[in-house]
Amino acid sequence: MRILLVEDDPEQLEPLQMALARSGHIVDGVADGATARWLMEEKEYDLLILDWMLPEESGIELCQSFRAAGVATPTLMLTAKDTIDDKVTGLDAGADDYLVKPVDLTELLARVRALRRRSPLWTGDCLKLLDLYLHLDTMCIEWRKKSFKLSSKDFQLLEYMMRHPQKILTHAQIEQALWSWGSEPESNAVVARIRRLRQSLRELGIENWIKTVYGVGYCFEPPKSP
Repeated sequence: MRILLVEDDPEQLEPLQMALARSGHIVDGVADGATARWLMEEKEYDLLILDWMLPEESGIELCQSFRAAGVATPTLMLTAKDTIDDKVTGLDAGADDYLVKPVDLTELLARVRALRRRSPLWTGDCLKLLDLYLHLDTMCIEWRKKSFKLSSKDFQLLEYMMRHPQKILTHAQIEQALWSWGSEPESNAVVARIRRLRQSLRELGIENWIKTVYGVGYCFEPPKSP
């Protein structure tokens, strides 16, 4: 799941972004409303997490303008404001949920899982391709009678490939899908990720499902059913 996190305090932005990334999410973390608006025009997000108090433009104002523009992306408001009136203001602005700071990371991740189910892009908690299952809440992969938990990076790549089976995915497409805004992948970063995922899939005997299309990219292609 791709998340836009808008928080101007780096001491809060960095740990929140790290916790979400460890749970398998791609997180674009930014500190101001102008950058958030630009990214909303460039990318498609499954979830927005907005801090109420932002420089120049508040999270409330951002949420109101997104809703006025027809953006239906589920939105979680973060704030130190904890009165009933504050919560009503946030919800009336268009937020789907409200979390008071200091944020408990376990509660945040639970609310993120709940809000994901409201996303227009949500297709279920589990991806299935033949007998291969990828459980989105636990990052566990299951093949017939074998299962284990993937690392967050392996999970992100496999989720992306399972959502685009039998399609050639270029290096540029994979970089755009899996790297957060502002990060600069090294020249061999995609190759390294593919190698690690193949090593994980080798435990299930299905590493050959990832096909290399030389000079272009990769294709996740399970064997054709008999």
